[in-house]
Amino acid sequence: MGLTKSEIFTAEQNQLSQLLKAMAHPARIAILQRILISDTCICGDLVTELGLAQATISQHLKELKSVGIIQGTIEGVSVCYCINPKTWKLLETQIGAFLASYKGAANCC
Repeated sequence: MGLTKSEIFTAEQNQLSQLLKAMAHPARIAILQRILISDTCICGDLVTELGLAQATISQHLKELKSVGIIQGTIEGVSVCYCINPKTWKLLETQIGAFLASYKGAANCC
């Protein structure tokens, strides 16, 4: 199978694709929801709250951080994570525009 040929798509299409791909796992959605509910940095309570192994949560956090959806700071021996407001606003704008582009075709299958 060939490459995805991402170079034929716009930078915005590629960026949105990467952000959505990073979010496309129920554990990552749960992690983001937990961070949003807490409205603060999350340091270590995700394991007990989500019921997943620490290594699993760490891997999901790494994926979310690698695309910039969350950001982390080191506090003592742990890393605390919060939403990256710049990327979150970008997601909100791009997903909103994408979903709003559907106008409802009158004569569609």
